[in-house]
Amino acid sequence: MNRNDKLEAFGRLIDIMDDLRSKCPWDQKQTMQSLRHLTIEEVYELGDAILDNDREQVGKELGDILLHVIFYARIAEEEGDFDLAGIIHQECEKLIHRHPHIYGDVKVSDADEVSRNWEELKKQEGNRSALSGVPVSLPAMVKAMRIQDKARATGFDWEQPAQVTEKVREELGEFLDAGDSQEREREFGDLLFSLINLARFLQIDPEEALERTNKKFINRFTFIEEQARLEGRKLTKMTLEEMDAIWDKAKQKGL
Repeated sequence: MNRNDKLEAFGRLIDIMDDLRSKCPWDQKQTMQSLRHLTIEEVYELGDAILDNDREQVGKELGDILLHVIFYARIAEEEGDFDLAGIIHQECEKLIHRHPHIYGDVKVSDADEVSRNWEELKKQEGNRSALSGVPVSLPAMVKAMRIQDKARATGFDWEQPAQVTEKVREELGEFLDAGDSQEREREFGDLLFSLINLARFLQIDPEEALERTNKKFINRFTFIEEQARLEGRKLTKMTLEEMDAIWDKAKQKGL
């Protein structure tokens, strides 16, 4: 698809959004606040499609998210705040400013240096901390990963995997030695943070890794339920050893 085809498709979606906003009762009723939870849901659906490597579904979910971007811009334009052209130009200017190695005469050697430059430019734009911009409402695991990424861009990071592994062992020991429930919670949080740090250091996405384990558990547990039904039994009446035996069969089947 050439550039003109892409522009035509984008314009068509804008025209449809204009029609929906002026003619459809549901679309007319929507506000930024009412769309917020729907947008979050769409992003998670995109995440699921990416995790499943379902490229066709990825394309569909990207279309839904693009519609939401245009929807927010249309609402803002109606209220006199900003419009679609404005936010696109604003983003273009930001990208140009934050990529002086492309649009200027700055030299970089690798992606890490690009990240460091990016954070430094953000500070020059008024961000007081390298951790600015991490959304408060992010899920805790994703937020921890972003915090660590941003700290890394400043040079605040371990040098060797062994150092991170040792930190995990240290935090595990402190958790096991914790006394009351409040201390256990604090130490468990520290342990999780260090595990996420280790995952990041080893280039493992902890959110993705955990979600794959979630899916694996669901598949295997569902298999246990199906086998129990075939045998006319209830899980609540089975022993853990009996369920473990079926679990092992699920593993053998590659579930």
